[in-house]
Parts: sequence; structure tokens; C-alpha cells
Amino acid sequence: MPVQGSCHCGNVRIELPAPPTWVADCNCSLCRRTAWRTAYYPPSDVGITGETVAYVWGDQMIGIHRCPVCGCGTHWQTLGTDFGKMGINARLLDDFEESLVEVRKFDNLA
Repeated sequence: MPVQGSCHCGNVRIELPAPPTWVADCNCSLCRRTAWRTAYYPPSDVGITGETVAYVWGDQMIGIHRCPVCGCGTHWQTLGTDFGKMGINARLLDDFEESLVEVRKFDNLA
């Protein structure tokens, strides 16, 4: 069952093949501050439309994308190295209910 979502203003739209069965609760310095719940999908399964701006930091392996209009973090993508997955901010998905999926704690505090 396909799933859709968007940033707050609707400038960025997300389409996924199915709802996430689990999401990551990461405690890295960025995720802790932005309160993401990240769902992982192969890039070929994800549809993102609309303009985003990438924030690149640390080891410069991924770009953290956000909407330039409302500022919502939308997804992350790899830069050069192919991890075979990308992260989607599950909190932007229509009808996402965190209590209905497994939340896995990721300890990435540096």
C-alpha cells in the first residue's frame, strides 16, 4: 500500500511503496535536535518532488535535506558512496503513528 507525505507547506512531497515497519530513534547531535524518526528505503523506491536544500556536515557522507520554504527536514541521501538506502523523516508521512511501529534506538552520540 503506497504512502505519501509532505513537508509542512507542501512544497516537498514524498511517495513510498509501503509504510515503514520500523523507524530509527537516533541520538546523534542532529537527530536529537530535530526529533526525526527515520525510515529507511532503497533510493529507487522513493519519490521526492519539490525543491530541497542539503546540509552537509561531519564526514560529508550524507546530505540532510530540508524544505527551503518551511524548513522541515525531509530526507537524507548519500554523497558519492552508495549505502543502498536513504532515510526518510517518517514524521512527515500521512497518518504516521509512531506507536504502531517498532522504534529502534540508534546510539550515534559522538
